[in-house]
Amino acid sequence: MSITSTTTGRVDGETGGTHSAHSARTNRALWAAQVLLAAVFAFAAMPKLAGAHSAVAMFGQIGAGQWLRYLVGTAELAGAAGLLIPRLTGLAAAGLAADMAGASIINSAVLHSAAVALTIPLCAALALLARARWEHVTKFLAARTGR
Repeated sequence: MSITSTTTGRVDGETGGTHSAHSARTNRALWAAQVLLAAVFAFAAMPKLAGAHSAVAMFGQIGAGQWLRYLVGTAELAGAAGLLIPRLTGLAAAGLAADMAGASIINSAVLHSAAVALTIPLCAALALLARARWEHVTKFLAARTGR
């Protein structure tokens, strides 16, 4: 018995050749970043929502009231969950990037905190993630509006 094979011209055996292999690697890297960032923000939200002394004191220094602590904690927890839902990842990343932009301003101008060294890179990473996953948002919105 003989086996005959034909060449499809595909490098990796998937439709799209090397582009699909690149896309698959990129997708895996983005998912790894999403899971890591989701964990970071879920853990960051907990002290704010639980009323940890450090969070209460920090938001007291900000001077906007403790309602802001609850708002930020809730937004961070919701954003962490959104990073793990494909249709929401772009929006969640954009929202968390805005949160980190605000945190960078507050850490620098109000709290004079070295935490800005963490919030700026997080903001940049989230903005890049939002851009990379924005196609999911446009598809989701198009499906919802029928366009």
